[in-house]
Amino acid sequence: MKYNPSTTKIIAALLFSAVQLNDAFNFPSIPAFAKLVGGGNKAEQQGIAKISSSPLLESQKKELLETISFTKNGKDASPQTQARVLSLVREIEQTYPPSENLLSDPKEIQKLDGVWYLQYTSPSDIEEISADEDAWKPKEAAEGEINIDTKRYEAKGSIQAAGIPVDTSGNRVTTQSFDIAQGILINESKQDFGTVTITGTYRQSDNVPNRAVVTFLTADIALNIGITLKLGFLLAIRAFLKGTGEVGWLETTYIGEDMRIGRGNKGTLFILTKDADAVKP
Repeated sequence: MKYNPSTTKIIAALLFSAVQLNDAFNFPSIPAFAKLVGGGNKAEQQGIAKISSSPLLESQKKELLETISFTKNGKDASPQTQARVLSLVREIEQTYPPSENLLSDPKEIQKLDGVWYLQYTSPSDIEEISADEDAWKPKEAAEGEINIDTKRYEAKGSIQAAGIPVDTSGNRVTTQSFDIAQGILINESKQDFGTVTITGTYRQSDNVPNRAVVTFLTADIALNIGITLKLGFLLAIRAFLKGTGEVGWLETTYIGEDMRIGRGNKGTLFILTKDADAVKP
């Protein structure tokens, strides 16, 4: 194989980004190299179940999917579109919150199981509506002594890793899979240079019941040139230097059979669907 300078640059960037201490993987967490190549009692839960497929909810979800279509995963969303998305999301979150047992009840957690397609990302608040008293605000964002990074990530249509934005717009398919039987989380992102797959474990937060605190263990990058880089050891070094492998969290604020809404530790809003084609890119 001929020497390829771009491959060397990719590896160097991966080594640099993986050992930085101040970064927390923010769903869907991948290394920084892309620029180079509800709860309550049983009666309440039954009430929520009855209205979870109400005509109003279906109408709100339909409008939400139509609103985020043609925004390239949020990258091209105007301030007006962002504001409408956040308004619709907040209505859904407040009216149909997930069970507080989502991550602890064996039956409830099955709702998370399977592959979810990332369809939209953006900050959880924008200037136009940041003063709204009903706006989503994280509780115990740093998760106490774990001191998870909560520095805001302002970009749209992308995710952040080690301070470098990774584009998820257009045809760059990004998924998050929960394998409940194995107790693992799998994040995968198809980029122009290849496919990144990161796996890890998760646990229920002690502070917020519908929040999953994540520890990433493996990181594989299958480059288009035929080489697969296995970088799990870098995550281990990172965990050793930081004193913990828990570097991020994802809070599920709504979940249905076909849609999941979440908020990340850096203030990012995520909208995911079971159907890869539910949103027009």
